Amino acid sequence: MFLTISTSGTPESPATDLGFLLHKHPDKAQAFSTSYGTAHVFYPEASVERCTAALLLEVDPVALVRRGKGKGKGGAPDAALAQYVNDRPYAASSLLAVALSAVFSSAMRGVCNARPERAVQPLPLRIEVPALPSRGGADLVHKLFEPLGWTATVTRIPLDVRFPQWGESRYVHLVLEVPDGKLTLGEALRHLYVLLPVLDDAKHYWVSPDEVDKLLRAGEGWLADHPEQKVITSRYLARRWSLTQEAMQRLELVRLADADDTDVDDLDNAVEEESADADVEEAEEGMDKPVPLAVLRREAILAELTGSGAGRVLDLGCGQGQLVQALLKDTRFTEIAGVDVSMRALTIASRRLNLDRMGERQAERVKLFQGSLAYTDKRLKGYDAAVLSEVIEHLDVERLPALEYAVFGSARPRTVLVTTPNVEYNVRWETLPAGHVRHGDHRFEWTREEFRGWARQVAERHGYGVDFVPVGEDDPEVGPPTQMAVFTRTDKTDKVDKADKTEKNNKTYETAKNSDTDKNAKEVQAA
Repeated sequence: MFLTISTSGTPESPATDLGFLLHKHPDKAQAFSTSYGTAHVFYPEASVERCTAALLLEVDPVALVRRGKGKGKGGAPDAALAQYVNDRPYAASSLLAVALSAVFSSAMRGVCNARPERAVQPLPLRIEVPALPSRGGADLVHKLFEPLGWTATVTRIPLDVRFPQWGESRYVHLVLEVPDGKLTLGEALRHLYVLLPVLDDAKHYWVSPDEVDKLLRAGEGWLADHPEQKVITSRYLARRWSLTQEAMQRLELVRLADADDTDVDDLDNAVEEESADADVEEAEEGMDKPVPLAVLRREAILAELTGSGAGRVLDLGCGQGQLVQALLKDTRFTEIAGVDVSMRALTIASRRLNLDRMGERQAERVKLFQGSLAYTDKRLKGYDAAVLSEVIEHLDVERLPALEYAVFGSARPRTVLVTTPNVEYNVRWETLPAGHVRHGDHRFEWTREEFRGWARQVAERHGYGVDFVPVGEDDPEVGPPTQMAVFTRTDKTDKVDKADKTEKNNKTYETAKNSDTDKNAKEVQAA
């Protein structure tokens, strides 16, 4: 199997700098041993104006079969069935992708000590792959490469040129070109590393969990926003459902972090719910330990949800699933959805709820999915109630309007419960240093007046009424440790419209009925 990488240059930026970037001298032909054969690197042309590097992989069919034997060692299906007669030595596949990674590893990472400025500089590139299996045809090739900035020229290869009536094979001759200013060499190599096995839709080795890390490293900067992300992820991971789900969740986290202009670790910062108040809930030595504030919070939320008559409930920022677990115990709640931006939190919540061992009827009542409350999401619509328990204080204040619109303006549940710490109560915690918030990730903590002012403005803007409920001991001087706002939608637009429509239909029916009666009466009178 064979591919070439070409670039053009000028006297100021000679094309032969490709040798520095690939860490392979243009004047030498080099050979590298791989697990399945020998990889050769040579330069068919090398001048100031144009330089081409070629990678030729000579596959050893015997080594391929020997390493592929045995369950779990991942021999490619066609190699296992056809043994020594297959297309592996001739068509680009995961074998060539592995060779690219092994032979051009530094170039793929964008490392070039000799020409560091060239490593980060986009190049005019032309990549040619004479024989590439494409399970999905030419259309899939275009869908995979063109969103990344490539111009793809795809020529279908016939089964046999002597017998055109046999039709075309699944192999294509691929030429990829990208103008100067679009891609660096490292980006181009990472595209090939991922997409060659995707097009082949087969891997010659066992796909283990660490393949997810390899995919995300190679896909950094482009895979999270690729329109064919699901196809790429599924095929690259050999259609292993669990690995595909993990990769998709991590890619969604990357996308959300990029959109928020923050680090992934800052979003995926799952913590124990009780730990947020652990330092401030410790009882003095020798005294009975009080009921944890987290428990009091859940009890207050459950009481309000029960009183509202809600059946379908959203737990927004569900964390590790404590509230979801409590809701599941009450059959009055027919559907519970837990939403969190943190994949780690959702994984822990899934284990806490024993979703994989839950009965079918119970499992139908609950679902967990990843999402950011800073964006509208059609999955949040149609629920009776939504809970934001100890969530808003983890957002920067300037992000609150986005959350407000996503919940109150777009999703619009009938009831919304919001709890947040009361900063005035912090003086009652002896273990909390003065001036400190209750948890290091809190962006703010509001007084009762600040919280009520915000809540009333939200309610007025979006057609809700709001009441305030203390959670925990209501201190006469500083108030309760947690404050809760209970929003209830007051607009009756849907009901009024429906009533008006019904009344209008009734009037139309009565008019028609009366008309028919008058007509019948006239006909009788005439007779």
